[in-house]
Amino acid sequence: MSAALTQSQIEEALARLDGWAVEHSKLLKVYKLKDFKAALAFINLIGVEAERLDHHPEIHNSWNRVTLRLCTHDAGGQITEKDLTLARAIQSISLP
Repeated sequence: MSAALTQSQIEEALARLDGWAVEHSKLLKVYKLKDFKAALAFINLIGVEAERLDHHPEIHNSWNRVTLRLCTHDAGGQITEKDLTLARAIQSISLP
């Protein structure tokens, strides 16, 4: 079982994650891409990282906008180091 992070640990991590925020105990980021095709390509790249890390985000796509929410189910839906690791991996992806 993963341990939930404290509020101060989350705030410290957010200072190093560009554009990420917390909403309802989940890490949240919205990406705006060129068009639907670019959004789908980005989602596929996220999928590769999610599979590699065995940690899967909530993904919502609306045309060129990709909304990501991260939390850890085995920590009661709270934010853990798994979420930060995935957020960093997603952040490192070059946008299409």
